[in-house]
Amino acid sequence: MYMRIGVLGSGIVAQTLAVGFKSKGHDVVVGTSNPTKLADWSREEGIGIRSFAETAEFAALLILAVKGSAAMAVLRAAGPQRMLGKTVIDATNPVADAPPVNGVMPFFTGPNESLLELIQAEFQDVHFVKALNSVGYLHFIDPKFDGGPPTMFIAGNEPKAKVEVRGLLAQIGWETTDMGAAEAARAIEPLCMLWCIPGFSRNEWMHAFKLLKT
Repeated sequence: MYMRIGVLGSGIVAQTLAVGFKSKGHDVVVGTSNPTKLADWSREEGIGIRSFAETAEFAALLILAVKGSAAMAVLRAAGPQRMLGKTVIDATNPVADAPPVNGVMPFFTGPNESLLELIQAEFQDVHFVKALNSVGYLHFIDPKFDGGPPTMFIAGNEPKAKVEVRGLLAQIGWETTDMGAAEAARAIEPLCMLWCIPGFSRNEWMHAFKLLKT
């Protein structure tokens, strides 16, 4: 399955995903508000750097990989008309600009809402799928654990979009469990909080979640 993939963001999460999907044979570009920031990286990796709008225009599928607090602004800059009917993997988390408390990160969302739902409500004609938010970037591509492939929990309202995402996740070594519609992101987003507790508390970051079934 070949796709034109656009990654919205320029941090380590965006860079890792861009390089990873390029290694699987996809045509990848990265969208950023500051192209010069990634000039050296772009030359080294052979990945094009464009504006958010140009990236959204180019891509058949997009990955939103920015700070949760910047998600709305980046999507607006990309332009809803350029993302119309497209799948967007939402890898963001609603992390507040405050330090962890006993290893627990604060969120700016409440318990009965999620960032995915807020995004989907504003961009109703875009097919968002929550994924890649509950593990560290070192484990994104071809994760290796003694217990076998880890589980990526996903959620979203559009079944066809989730089929696309499941296919891409399988290419990079994940098993996927579909938790349902966008409201399920209320449970999936806090998995980031849970994943980070051992890291902030004990500097342990080499783990992932796995759903066991009988």
